[in-house]
Amino acid sequence: MTEKDMIDVNVVVKITTASLQAIVENAKKLVGRNAKGHYQVDTADKVSEMISVFLLENDFEAFVKDSDNYRKKGLPT
Repeated sequence: MTEKDMIDVNVVVKITTASLQAIVENAKKLVGRNAKGHYQVDTADKVSEMISVFLLENDFEAFVKDSDNYRKKGLPT
């Protein structure tokens, strides 16, 4: 799949607080602190990246093509 085959979609998704904490912790480990001791990482971009990678690796396209998946109950509210 090429970048040309992809589009950006801005949506609201529900993730656990533990997932968000893990993304923030791991992103901080990857970038480290700058000269002033601050972390310079856009955690919102990292969340988007992690969800996108997960969807690609777990064949979201096949999931949405299966109409039976539209009958399943959604997330708790």
